Amino acid sequence: MASDFKIFSGRANPLLAKEICESLNIPVGNMEVSSFPDGEIFVQINENVRGIDTFVIQPTAPHVNESLMELLIIIDTLKRASARRVTAVLPYYGYARQDRKDQPRVPITAKLVANLITTAGADRVLTVDLHAGQIQGFFDIPLDNLFATEILVDYFKRLAIPNLVVVSPDIGSVKRARAFARKLDVPLAIVDKRRPKAGHAEVVNIIGEVAEKNVIIFDDMVDTAGTMVEAVRILKQEGAGVIYAGCTHGVLSGNALTRIAASELTELVITNTIAVGDKTKQCPKLKVLSIANLLAQAITNIYHNASVSALFPQ
Repeated sequence: MASDFKIFSGRANPLLAKEICESLNIPVGNMEVSSFPDGEIFVQINENVRGIDTFVIQPTAPHVNESLMELLIIIDTLKRASARRVTAVLPYYGYARQDRKDQPRVPITAKLVANLITTAGADRVLTVDLHAGQIQGFFDIPLDNLFATEILVDYFKRLAIPNLVVVSPDIGSVKRARAFARKLDVPLAIVDKRRPKAGHAEVVNIIGEVAEKNVIIFDDMVDTAGTMVEAVRILKQEGAGVIYAGCTHGVLSGNALTRIAASELTELVITNTIAVGDKTKQCPKLKVLSIANLLAQAITNIYHNASVSALFPQ
């Protein structure tokens, strides 16, 4: 299989790339990525890729701009080295929250990033749990959006939490949380909140029954954890029991880990779409699940022109 396709990794999440390659029983592609003193990124492919199907593992994770630029340069390098096809594998798609003009004179940066990836030479994109589904329409090349839901569902099923309810942290996440609740066969509640400005949320009301129930707050990402911690506070105030949270992308910027550690949250379960580093040591409440096998299966299906949607039970 190693001669059929090759997987290369940027510097954003090399451990995930290693896990994917171990799952596929192939080595990580030999590539040099370094930075000049002024910050310019240098890339060199150290093996033949002419006529080869190639995959680049690079979430546009913190630092987002550097990771994105590195991805673009790697794609360009592979195309100039005559790779047959380049698939950009972005386990986390940065700038996804800037997907529409919700104020005057603001950009739609998610579309700009799509244009950059396409212009760099990517033939296909593979990503996980896009923040907004319409981003798929920003691309003029095929995009496969994987879902980490089954990985999280399996974990929480093993915990066998009694008297459970799934909570959506805001109205925008209801569809995602409802699907999660359905897979666990438990009720859904909703946190109704207003966001006066970016990064700040004010909880207004709880829609649904949470008193004397154990809770899983479910969303696609946790960034500063301000919304999540406020939701935990209000849920406890409303009489909720043990509170867990699950999400795909642990951005965990700013004081997120400190907030989580100081909250009444029992456990925050995330996947390794974004490199975790030593964050589990900083915050013992953090549990990380691997998405490597799912990405490995998707890469195999893409290479063989098989269905990617077949990976998900209906």
